[in-house]
Amino acid sequence: MKNVLLSARDLSIQFGGVVAASNINLDVYEGENLAIIGPNGAGKTTFLNICTGWLKPALGTVTFLGRDITAHAPREITKLGIARAFQIPQLFAEHTVLENMLLAASAHAGRWNPFQKLDAIPERGAMMDLLALVGCADIADATARHLPEGKRKLVDIAIALSLEPKLLLMDEPTAGVASSEKFGIMDMIVAALSKRGVTSVFVEHDMDMVTRYANRVAVWTTGAILREGAPADVLSDPEVVRTVIGG
Repeated sequence: MKNVLLSARDLSIQFGGVVAASNINLDVYEGENLAIIGPNGAGKTTFLNICTGWLKPALGTVTFLGRDITAHAPREITKLGIARAFQIPQLFAEHTVLENMLLAASAHAGRWNPFQKLDAIPERGAMMDLLALVGCADIADATARHLPEGKRKLVDIAIALSLEPKLLLMDEPTAGVASSEKFGIMDMIVAALSKRGVTSVFVEHDMDMVTRYANRVAVWTTGAILREGAPADVLSDPEVVRTVIGG
């Protein structure tokens, strides 16, 4: 029996006349990589925002490890074990890669002090280990502004992992990455999550990425889940092909 890590029940929210979620029911199981697919405006990112506390649903609940987190603030949810990686990496552009990692570690430990020297932060070794885990130890002293997009994505994942999550939510983890690099980037991300025992949910538009990396797929259309299940079954469903994939 799979352990349920996160459970959404009867989630509903709309913005004016736009329905972003309508009675959404979805479980995320420990150890899986769940892909969320669907057309633009279907409510995929809205779901991630609700799960991380950036939006509050009009109706419904989200539980994490059996605890109701629906009314929790984003910082509280992060401390409970849910991290987020955005489509555009959230880095301090003028700081080095390692400095970005140390700032995240210091904030997570509740020791953030603008007058503290970054060299004095005790997590330096642990942060270098995380950079090595995603193949970025060699760019620790590089300024974030000058990184290519693929490296920025990997550093963003390393920062998310510094928060010691049990669940990582990713919005298009290889968006903006060159086609020749996207599989290598995702290989590195999935391997790092596996080594750290982190479950993932990722929003994706590239069906090759979904087929290769997802254990399960949930299809969103107009704020509702059209279908969920194994990638081979879901992606061959005629209704999914017609409304989401095309062809």
